[in-house]
Amino acid sequence: MATRRRGTGGRAQAQVRQSQMLTSYGPGALVDLPKDAVLIGGLETWSSSSQVIVEERLQQKAARILGVPHIELRIPPAAETAADQARTGVKAWRFPEWFLARVPGEDDDNDVRRRPLVHASAARDGSYYSADKKKHALQPVRFVQACPNGHISDINWRRFVHHTRSDCGAMDSLILEERGTTGDLGDLVVVCTGCESRRPVTQARTFAEDAAPLGYCRGDRPWLGQNANEACIGQGGQPFPNRLLIRTASNAYFAQVLNVIHIPDRDRALRGAIDGIWAMYLKDVPSLDFLKQLMLFMPPVQHALKDFEPMRVWDEIVRRRQGASSAVEKPIKHIELETLLDVPKALSEDIPENTDFFATPVDIKKSSKAMEMVDSVVLVHRLREVKALIGFTRFEAMNADIDGELALGGRRAAIARETTWLPAVETHGEGFFVSFRKQAVDAWAKQVEPRTQALQKAFQIHANGDEAQRFPGPRYVMLHSLAHLLITAVSLECGYGASAISERIYVGEQGVGILLYTGSAHSEGTLGGLVEVGRHFDQHLKNALELGRLCSNDPVCSQHRPDSTLEARYLHGAACHGCLLIAETSCERHNHFLDRSLVVPTVDSSKWAFFKDSM
Repeated sequence: MATRRRGTGGRAQAQVRQSQMLTSYGPGALVDLPKDAVLIGGLETWSSSSQVIVEERLQQKAARILGVPHIELRIPPAAETAADQARTGVKAWRFPEWFLARVPGEDDDNDVRRRPLVHASAARDGSYYSADKKKHALQPVRFVQACPNGHISDINWRRFVHHTRSDCGAMDSLILEERGTTGDLGDLVVVCTGCESRRPVTQARTFAEDAAPLGYCRGDRPWLGQNANEACIGQGGQPFPNRLLIRTASNAYFAQVLNVIHIPDRDRALRGAIDGIWAMYLKDVPSLDFLKQLMLFMPPVQHALKDFEPMRVWDEIVRRRQGASSAVEKPIKHIELETLLDVPKALSEDIPENTDFFATPVDIKKSSKAMEMVDSVVLVHRLREVKALIGFTRFEAMNADIDGELALGGRRAAIARETTWLPAVETHGEGFFVSFRKQAVDAWAKQVEPRTQALQKAFQIHANGDEAQRFPGPRYVMLHSLAHLLITAVSLECGYGASAISERIYVGEQGVGILLYTGSAHSEGTLGGLVEVGRHFDQHLKNALELGRLCSNDPVCSQHRPDSTLEARYLHGAACHGCLLIAETSCERHNHFLDRSLVVPTVDSSKWAFFKDSM
């Protein structure tokens, strides 16, 4: 990665993994390097990688979200040698352009440190020269300003400190005073030595429509280069007030990543069969019953469609008449769930060559009452996951919904001026899928309505009127909590660490289930540890349910009330780091929407549990 500072000739280099360019180091991300603070540039500044990933479902979804006719997926660029890194890879701008000079203050011994606040335009050769001509190193200031639309810019420190009077005009007069050793905002004061104006940094934290100590957002998008500003539209159509943002804070950058599990196109053969008889026989078929008669008594139709169910043929006819693409109409997870629920039995488990998806069902043992709730277990010997970076947000993460879909609108910051391609990575791996009896899950969800209302009430407090956010419902929360228990349980025996196992929760009209999988960038994938877990799922399910019954933080954990304003954990029921919370890289919801009381009896209550008896 090459970094540059506007208006100066400085250049530095650093290296990151390609997969990190989709998460922590995507366009618009604030990154601390050993000697620089940078803002990762937009896709126009990235070298165009020649490695293209083809995944039609993901490409269609991304194009629809971004409002473009077509999109390409490309692996982030990489330099082959150290000598190539100055001209290939990813460029980044040095940001912010305000610095603190490391000048020892006269009152440092009295627990007060005074450091000059210096703009890049006042620096020479990347250093600050004090009045006595001594050279001092510079370090980037910790604070910038941003808005929920993702816009970001430097704080106008002169305007901030002179808020009650006009700028005195004194140059090189700003100083940051720091007391104590904690670095807390309450210990920081900005001072103008020219007119002795003072203002605590804590006052920059206040923001509201009628109170904007940092001014209102101008729509700055410096990661996209010069003249890339856009109108900032907030509530009521007015610009958002700028918010104080700490560059290294976890809320400075939330990547929006769209991911799919590669599923073979099972309708490709059907569409080919229909193509040959469409104009002559199927174009004007009036109903499903009429189609059934054609498939029974019309030889050309009978011959072409003998391997297909009439309902599947009728769905394809309806789709063609509407001029819609079934791949776009169906949510991402629905297609995956349909495939996993309808995996045919194979003659052997030998993985075919040149395939990205191979799965076989396994006979399950109804060895306990808990296993009676299991409908099927599928061993996924090989799978391929593709992830693409769509955009990013600041301050608040915007997750995909329970169907794996990202909202078409929302406050998504652009990663390019004109998006023609997206950075993407693919991993190969294995896992297992377990589905549960849908009728039993639906009946249980009606019985736990009081608990659902408590969780939903807490969620509404968290959403704070944001209509774009939706409560996923008790079925999702239960399956999500069970998935976390399973990840913890199977990681003890499968050979993978818990952080290497990912989850995918499916809740749809077709059925409900959990896919646990792992993957790596290597084309040969992984070694079969999770497939072996699927063969003995009954024992692992028992272990997972036992883990959920008692938490090391009980009874405090089990008695947590989701709507408690004292704890402000509105997206958790009975859940904490002692029982359900896992590595966020494994969780599809950032460890939100968890409640083990919906899975198993706890010391506080047993009436909400789906698995009331796991023996």
